[in-house]
Amino acid sequence: MESSSEGVARVDDGGVVEDPAHTEASTPETAAPEAIMPETATPEAIIPGPVVPDSVATAVAAKAPASLSPSRAGDFMQCPLLYRFRVIDRLPEKPSPAATKGTLVHAVLERLFDAPAAERTAPRAKSLIPGQWDRLRESRPEVVELFADDPEGERLAGWLVEAERLVERWFTLEDPTRLEPAERELFVEAELESGLRLRGIIDRVDVAPTGEVRIVDYKTGKAPRPEYAEGALFQMKFYALVVWRLKNVVPRRLQLVYLGSGDVLTYDPVLADLERVERKLLALWEAIRLATETGEWRPRPTKLCGWCDHQAHCPEFGGTPPPYPLPVTLPVRAAESEGGAQGRMGPG
Repeated sequence: MESSSEGVARVDDGGVVEDPAHTEASTPETAAPEAIMPETATPEAIIPGPVVPDSVATAVAAKAPASLSPSRAGDFMQCPLLYRFRVIDRLPEKPSPAATKGTLVHAVLERLFDAPAAERTAPRAKSLIPGQWDRLRESRPEVVELFADDPEGERLAGWLVEAERLVERWFTLEDPTRLEPAERELFVEAELESGLRLRGIIDRVDVAPTGEVRIVDYKTGKAPRPEYAEGALFQMKFYALVVWRLKNVVPRRLQLVYLGSGDVLTYDPVLADLERVERKLLALWEAIRLATETGEWRPRPTKLCGWCDHQAHCPEFGGTPPPYPLPVTLPVRAAESEGGAQGRMGPG
């Protein structure tokens, strides 16, 4: 599947607001994979907007969830309270070096395909890094604070070298001179019969001359251990479901490219896979709906808590969540009588 034809899932969204579903993992790249439960999405970070006081963020942004992306689904399955902090309270989060590096590398790999095939070389890709870093600082000034205590620029230089190594490694895993992506950084959105809207951004879509579709996602971290591979594929199956619902086409292959470890994880889905993911997402959305109406968002402590930005607001760390900004329309007991054990929503 080295060549491509027409795009498979263009969406005229009338102006897309960036969906954080395509950004890199918020935990350090050395995070133990066993901390992520099977069948869940690896938690992904937002490269946040300007930091504003919690009260201001809540007053401006608080609203009931209206759609679901892979990263937000992963948040809820990891910890319902984390989902609330990110989606409803919109609490600010500091940029992390790992997540920002992921954003930078993604931008470089996207822009490289602007060049003619013969010019898509590792030196050219590395030459794009300074310019993309400048663009990132202009569009998201808060990332500059990552190196505020680095007046000589030594840490920044080392960080950029790490980004170069990740870009170089990609050339050992794929040959961009033989690829003509149908889509890059493709925003997709589909509404299910239930009314649930699924949305996200796919790193790359390849379409073979025969019409077979491959969905590709870049990861700057390391590949998970085999027993956790299914969890890593959750995001990809989510995208495959959206493409299927949009185009009535089941992608031929899902491909995760791990630049941190030099691994490529592939999976060839069948229709039954996508139907199972859809049922899971509907159950997950029902749990989110109940939590929204009751205001009951329970924390779920895991090893990942050590990297959470919201410990000051989390009861597990002696904190207090901000006042719930949405009206409570369903008492907690009524929700439980309906079978809504939302705080215990597991990987299923």
